[in-house]
Amino acid sequence: MEAIAVALCLLFTVVVAGTLARISPVPLPLPLVQIALGAFIASMANLGVKLRPDIFFLLFLPPLLFLDGWRIPKGGLFRDKGTILELALGLVVLTVVCVGYLINWMIPAIPLAVAFALAAIVSPTDATAVSAIAARGPIPKRLMHVLEGESLLNDASGLVCMRFAVAATLTGRFSLLDSVGTFLWLAIGGIAIGASVTWIASVAKNWVSRHFGEETGSQILISLLMPFSAYLLAEHLHCSGILAAVAAGITMSYVEQGGQALPITRVRRSAVWDLVQFTASGIVFVLLGEQLPQLVAGAARAVREAGHHESIWLIVYVAAISLTLAVLRLTWVWTSLRFTLFRAALGGRTPYVPSWRLIAATSLAGVRGTITLAGVLTLPLTMNDGSAFPARDLAIILAAGVIIVSLVSASFGLPLLLRGLELPPETSSQHEEEDRARIAAAEAAIQAIEQALHHMGDGRSDADLHTDAGAHIMSLYRQRIDGRSASDKDASLARKIDEIERRLRLIGLRAERTEIYRIARSRELSDETSRKLVRELDLLESRFATN
Repeated sequence: MEAIAVALCLLFTVVVAGTLARISPVPLPLPLVQIALGAFIASMANLGVKLRPDIFFLLFLPPLLFLDGWRIPKGGLFRDKGTILELALGLVVLTVVCVGYLINWMIPAIPLAVAFALAAIVSPTDATAVSAIAARGPIPKRLMHVLEGESLLNDASGLVCMRFAVAATLTGRFSLLDSVGTFLWLAIGGIAIGASVTWIASVAKNWVSRHFGEETGSQILISLLMPFSAYLLAEHLHCSGILAAVAAGITMSYVEQGGQALPITRVRRSAVWDLVQFTASGIVFVLLGEQLPQLVAGAARAVREAGHHESIWLIVYVAAISLTLAVLRLTWVWTSLRFTLFRAALGGRTPYVPSWRLIAATSLAGVRGTITLAGVLTLPLTMNDGSAFPARDLAIILAAGVIIVSLVSASFGLPLLLRGLELPPETSSQHEEEDRARIAAAEAAIQAIEQALHHMGDGRSDADLHTDAGAHIMSLYRQRIDGRSASDKDASLARKIDEIERRLRLIGLRAERTEIYRIARSRELSDETSRKLVRELDLLESRFATN
């Protein structure tokens, strides 16, 4: 009962934090509110939460990494692959080396291997946190795609580097040659296992659905089990469960393009995964806040052991690490840009030269978040001989401080840098791509309706009714084709008309739902019928609200 009560308390705290973040007149990042509420709970009552690193890692990281891989925009990932790889791999390695040596130099009580582990943990960025920060001042899509791609890849690379550093701490030895071989096995095996698990599970469930029908609840449950299955199988075979979860998510995005699932399954599954992401991320930060008092006490002891008698040195350490991370990222982004321009000049191209604000925004957007926190909380409690893991509390508090500093800096700096910021032009217009896709879809729909009318009306006495109904539907599709096939000026006008129509449809749908609720309250409509009609309106409103 006590464990259940603690779980319910954490969930309620996540809800309250979300509400406070929305009603706050100051744009506070949600993670900061969650940490503060967790610390408030710890000051009022001792929940007695004892985190087991292995269980914590298993519960939170696989689904979050899987979802990142599933939802990442593939077009942006491949278009800006050079920039993304430079940020996600090169910058991570540079961060681990430079920040690791800095931490060990500043705090000799932290062994070098543990310092490397901490540096690896703070290297991954969190695009979701950036998106939340920029909610009140939308971030340009192309920059967001770069940050999402970087976040996905450096989550994996940073956590794998952390695993090597922790292993070196536990065993007391490190071999570069052995590490390269182990890394290749971890990476190749993890990616292969993750992709295979998703592909095999998808083929199996699609076969069952085709022959015996589809059950929405089972389909959603299968998607929830995939990241855990990939992670556990990879770990059992001594491969990277982290890379397996990421690969499983990326494979899921390609498998889903087959369109095998029912529409209602996709709608409900998306809602469930939104809930999983919101809940898991929230609980991670609330737990950090709840653990803060004891972590600060342990970190203060480590600081005193390092020869400093004032806890103020914790702030100095966090500031130094955060500043180093910012300088490294800014330097790397600027150098990467120079290299890109040099390659373009060699190829005879005239590339777009971004402003300093773009470089600064990209650097400042390197916010640390959920993965950093989840990773640092999974540091082992003890060494192989049973002794305490060196400077564990201090490492956790330093990582938490870096997260908070990055969130606060981005909260105030990004809106200023993003205001009116222009990015390099897209290689192809998003509107043109959308128009071509809608035209192709409308033409396919007209062809399918014509074939269906031929079969449905053949030899029937009411064939005229089928013809009239088909003509009405096809006229709507032809209007779409005509509007999307027009010249640039006419197409722009058509899009404005579509936007006006969308707003009017939303007004009408909301009025419909209000009236249905009124009729239901007056007992003139059954609950079952009311729920059916409201769900239809909700689905339509969701469609038009996201256009």
